[in-house]
Amino acid sequence: MNQEYKKLRVAVLMGGPSEEHEVSLKSGEMVANVLDSGKYEIRKVLISKEGEWEILPHHLKSYADVAFIALHGPYGEDGTVQDMLGQANIPYHGTGPLESALAMNKFLSLQLFRDAGFAVPLSFLITEKDWQNGPSGVLRQIQHYLEFPFVVKPNNNGSSYGITIVKNKSDISPAFNEAFNVSQEVLIQEYVEGKEVTCGVLDHGWAGSEVALLPTEIIPKVSHFFDYKAKYDKGGSDEVTPPEGMPEHTIRTIQKTAREIHRLAGCKGVSRVDMILNNRGQLFILEVNTLPGLTSESLLPKAAEASGIPFTTLLDRLIHSAFLNYF
Repeated sequence: MNQEYKKLRVAVLMGGPSEEHEVSLKSGEMVANVLDSGKYEIRKVLISKEGEWEILPHHLKSYADVAFIALHGPYGEDGTVQDMLGQANIPYHGTGPLESALAMNKFLSLQLFRDAGFAVPLSFLITEKDWQNGPSGVLRQIQHYLEFPFVVKPNNNGSSYGITIVKNKSDISPAFNEAFNVSQEVLIQEYVEGKEVTCGVLDHGWAGSEVALLPTEIIPKVSHFFDYKAKYDKGGSDEVTPPEGMPEHTIRTIQKTAREIHRLAGCKGVSRVDMILNNRGQLFILEVNTLPGLTSESLLPKAAEASGIPFTTLLDRLIHSAFLNYF
């Protein structure tokens, strides 16, 4: 039999109807290029900005053995695609639909982490209707709980779209307008000053197999925080893995926290936990990403490489975890 027919068929899903469509295309192309063509028959599947699939989900079974989800933001990370693939009986890498939906909802996931004893920034949720019907009431709530600066961000998006650090009263309305352009729900948070750190976690598809990668300190150079430009512009940030001069016990604490958050949120295969280490050494959870970016500028592949896991091996592990998780 021809060796070609023995290769595992991998459908790389990319694009999708979210603000992160272009980032997803970059992730998908990178995955397709890095996957070992000696092991896999790689098939790119484009999902348009309108949510139209090149190959319909219920037809994927005859087209591929496993789906690699290179999607980001709503639709890709909120459980929608995961539910579609589950109904089509297609194994896929990453977290399931319900857990994905929870992780994408920053407010609810932060409540879960807080109730489990982790430190999180003081946060409250405002809907677009709340803002339209009574901005003065929203402003009183902010004034009662928070001081300048504070953070306004969409409740259910990624790649730092729509995030503003509000430094004075004149920033408030533009910040809400920008966030509501992305989401109907907005998270208002205290600003925690400190070092931005992130830590990836891999598992083999079952609870207890979680392994944390070396953490990364993010030092934005083109912005005051790790926004879209700092993430994706070449040279937008210094990303140091592991953080220089950080005590070993602090690195271990970051890794232990990332593993615990991964497990608590029900993540599978891979996650990346974003945190702030404040000036008193306290670690605050910002969010958990269930499908971290896989572009040439992305944090997870760089951290994996620094942890001794080449990109090709990282992708092999994710595909392997898809089958263990599925079966």
